[in-house]
Amino acid sequence: MVVEETEEMGMLQSIFTSPLNLGLLAVCLYLLYKILKPNNDDPGPPPEPQLPTLKKQDMTVAELKEYDGIKNEGRILIAVNGKVFDVTRGKRFYGPEGPYGIFAGRDASRGLATFRLDKDAIKDEYDDISDLNSMEMESVQEWEMQFSEKYDFIGKLLKPGEEPTDYSDLSESEADKEKNKDD
Repeated sequence: MVVEETEEMGMLQSIFTSPLNLGLLAVCLYLLYKILKPNNDDPGPPPEPQLPTLKKQDMTVAELKEYDGIKNEGRILIAVNGKVFDVTRGKRFYGPEGPYGIFAGRDASRGLATFRLDKDAIKDEYDDISDLNSMEMESVQEWEMQFSEKYDFIGKLLKPGEEPTDYSDLSESEADKEKNKDD
């Protein structure tokens, strides 16, 4: 036991008395510090500025198409089950390069109901989804609920010939009632 302690003391003494060993120890401690220290020097890319809240408004399919993540300051709107939502903050998913980018500026109801992400699942004119089966309609309603919990409701997707609602006279709670009127 005494021999082990003497060996340990000899090793420690050789480390702290040799300039070369002290230098190597300093380098090791510095590297260990750099590895373990959280790096606060690189904050990463600056956060993107938030766009102002879009005023409530009903839209035609043509108007919706203008909000595809490229035009209108990069804002992204998607319609689900006749309701338009601002999904800009989810642009990593719904933006032009995102996995669901095909839905940007469009009515995503049929694509979400049928779990399809191709051009055939999306129409360039108003899509009457009444031909969907009950399981697909239930899926669309679930998607609508998820979108309404996560994203801002903008207004209704107008059918051809349908008049838009004037949201300017409605208070916030009345606009929410209008949003839920079709449920």
